[in-house]
Amino acid sequence: MPTTLCKFTATSRHYVDRLFDPDPQKVLQGVIDMKNAVIGNNKQKANLIVLGAVPRLLYLLQQSSSSAELRTECAVVLGSLAMGTENNIKSLVDCHIIPALLQGLLCPDLIFIEACLRCLRTVFISPVTPVQLLYTDPTVIPHLMSLLSRSQRTQEYITQIFSHCCKTPEHQTVLFNHGAIQNIAPLLTSPSYKVRMQALKCFSVLAYENTQVSMTLVNVLVDGELLSQVFVRMMQRDQPIEMQLTAAKCLTYMCRAGAIRTDDRCIVLKTLPCLVRMCSKEHLLEERVEGAETLAYLMEPDVELQRIASTTDHLVAMLADYFKYPSSVSAITDIKRLDHDLKHAHELRQAAFKLYASLGSNDEDIRKKITETENMMDRIVSGLSESSIKVRLAAVRCLHSLSRSVQQLRTSFHDHAVWKPLMKLLQNAPDEVLVMASSTLCNLLLEFSPSKEPILESGVIELLCSLTQSDSPALRVNGIWALMNMAFQADQKVKVEIVRGLGTEQLFRLLSDPDTNVLMKTLGLLRNLLSTRPHIDQIMSSHGKQIMQAVTLILEAEHSIEVKEQTLCILANIADGNTAKELIMTNEDVLQKIKYYMGHSNVKLQLAATFCISNLIWNEEDGSQERQDKLREMGFVDILHKLTQASDPNLCDRAKTAMQQYLA
Repeated sequence: MPTTLCKFTATSRHYVDRLFDPDPQKVLQGVIDMKNAVIGNNKQKANLIVLGAVPRLLYLLQQSSSSAELRTECAVVLGSLAMGTENNIKSLVDCHIIPALLQGLLCPDLIFIEACLRCLRTVFISPVTPVQLLYTDPTVIPHLMSLLSRSQRTQEYITQIFSHCCKTPEHQTVLFNHGAIQNIAPLLTSPSYKVRMQALKCFSVLAYENTQVSMTLVNVLVDGELLSQVFVRMMQRDQPIEMQLTAAKCLTYMCRAGAIRTDDRCIVLKTLPCLVRMCSKEHLLEERVEGAETLAYLMEPDVELQRIASTTDHLVAMLADYFKYPSSVSAITDIKRLDHDLKHAHELRQAAFKLYASLGSNDEDIRKKITETENMMDRIVSGLSESSIKVRLAAVRCLHSLSRSVQQLRTSFHDHAVWKPLMKLLQNAPDEVLVMASSTLCNLLLEFSPSKEPILESGVIELLCSLTQSDSPALRVNGIWALMNMAFQADQKVKVEIVRGLGTEQLFRLLSDPDTNVLMKTLGLLRNLLSTRPHIDQIMSSHGKQIMQAVTLILEAEHSIEVKEQTLCILANIADGNTAKELIMTNEDVLQKIKYYMGHSNVKLQLAATFCISNLIWNEEDGSQERQDKLREMGFVDILHKLTQASDPNLCDRAKTAMQQYLA
């Protein structure tokens, strides 16, 4: 072993040994020397931890016989050890540092309390610390709330601990129920910037996707001023960027939780412009990422905000810069910063894709603007195969948003053969990406999309059939939806392939799926498969028995009007077949059901049922006379006669048309 290392370990050993000296004064001096030795020295910190300094420091910190000064110095050294690597933090947590420090907060000495809080803050802001440890003992949160008023330091550390340990709706509720809002609101006007900033961060994590908190925040007054106005003031350009951004987040979250209207002045004139400003290239990478992601979240559900944002400060063009990062290496003097930015440039691309997805989710003109931005489609295509899963997900979200446009499907999507990387992405992606990619594929398979043909030839049916067997309802819906789009006005070869690929067993499993969306799309698929007479007859000749069984089951079960209407439309299609008709005519049970729905209180169901009868009795077809006679005997003519007096004009017309078949 090299001598320096031996010497180093020997010195560290000497520090630890001094903690066990019988003379309290020497122990105190030993802790102070240790404090000075570890500042900024990660190697020394690791050595002391390995040599067992932590349990001894914790023992001294908890002894009532230790002097206040010794206990405080122990807390300071532990705080310094926590400033080291993640492994250091893990070791400290394993030695039960958190309960020991929380216990220390019950001591009356303020200097000691602050040292414990500073150390707790350092431990809790590390990603390796389980935040749940703050909530294990129910007395901890109320005690921390009571310490807020002790000093500016306690305010800064406690709010920072809260904002780092508030990760779930349950955490939000615990903090809310213990008066977090009333206790933290006054800190927004603290003379200390750090306190104001931490209080603001606290409100942003409390309000995120939380209606209860957001609705409460709207009515809070700070020094006689509404909280939303305090946030607006914090967004002014003369405030530090971090403060502007966090205040904008608070207002964004309150707006998304329904506490502030999307057309409120503080959103349209203050929050949105502030977030757009954050996207410009004079800001640091993290600020641009956070600005773009928050803005995307703010306007996601609101087309008016999307329109306003798209015309603010040339935002669409500004985002194109996110892909050219860093723009010129010579302009960046700080090599460390450049290295950091190159490592994190993918975050910029992810944020830009997210924001484009949000901007283009509703408005055709904005989508056009996005696709016309320099090399945009190429960028999305390369984004789909990036190594970062988050970038791939954001790129496919962006593609999905643009794929809602008929115009784009016909032009830029076709020109860039977007379907190829999309199909590749579907091979073995995580569910989150699969859901987005398959939703996009559904749009690319619409009949007017020029990509439909090449996708069909690439063996997509097998892939979609496998999606319908997923445990995730969203993936089952997308798989069946894409097949439904594919079957629309398709030729017989494609339809046969779909039926063969799915297999009748799976088709009928989907018809009894607990998810209504899956059921609706499966009925839509059946309806598209059973269109045009030769196809109807062919499919019914091989699968008629099971299809009639499934139809009967659905009409008998508890289902929504939409599901029943779709099922009756399938029967109407079957009734339009040449030979398939007989499957209905020979099924007494189904005929009784049609009769029941003709007299139903819902017009949609009456219309669909009447359509079935109309197709069965149509004059120009073979055997129409026999069918008409049988249905007359069953009382259908009386019902049709009644329906010619219906108040709904469509139903009335449909019944009259059917009656004419009897008169002809």
